[in-house]
Amino acid sequence: MFLDEISELPLDTQVKLLRVLQEHEFEPLGSSRTIGVNVRIIAASNRDLDKAIQEGRFRADLYYRLNVLPIVLPPLRQRRSDIPLLTVFFVERYCRQLGKQIMGVAQDTMEALSRYDWPGNIRELQNVIERAVVLSRGSILKLGRDLLPLSAEAVTNGETAVASGGQPSDGETHSLEQVEKRHILEVLTQTKWVIEGANGAARILDLHPNTLRSRMKKLGLDRSSMKASSPA
Repeated sequence: MFLDEISELPLDTQVKLLRVLQEHEFEPLGSSRTIGVNVRIIAASNRDLDKAIQEGRFRADLYYRLNVLPIVLPPLRQRRSDIPLLTVFFVERYCRQLGKQIMGVAQDTMEALSRYDWPGNIRELQNVIERAVVLSRGSILKLGRDLLPLSAEAVTNGETAVASGGQPSDGETHSLEQVEKRHILEVLTQTKWVIEGANGAARILDLHPNTLRSRMKKLGLDRSSMKASSPA
């Protein structure tokens, strides 16, 4: 069972959850019958639970019961290399849902997305992309200052454009496939084309090695051919 935003649970609910974790049983609402359960819990929070415990907002006993195998996921601003792939994923998702035909992302838009700090992490990125897809009237996705709260410096330098239809008036445009290919190639170069293992490209991209190989084949990424095409 996945429990998101575990820090927001009221204290009385925390007591009940602790009992389920400790005793592996609970009583359904309106019943006096006890039911045994065997469930694994994955809990997530974007708050500092240690601080919440000190402030009396989260039970220490529940925290220690949940914190068996902690996994710390860095904020999106600390893993900017994930932003292009996440952007492609969300664009494709919302194009399917909304019946849109968006074939690429403008380079200045992708740079702006990668430069932004994303205090709201992936959910904020998802929201921005969904809104941009809804408002886009053309085949190229572009973001303006009304869609992305970029820093004043980025806006002043003219590094964003208004979401509009048709082809972009300036800057290079990359298709979704090109964005994905470039990102995978960068990771492969970083890992010296090692795919599997703790330091392999598959682990960095959070893909199964066979899935990565399949994507490489589809995108035409082959180490020998890349070497052959490189300038001497």
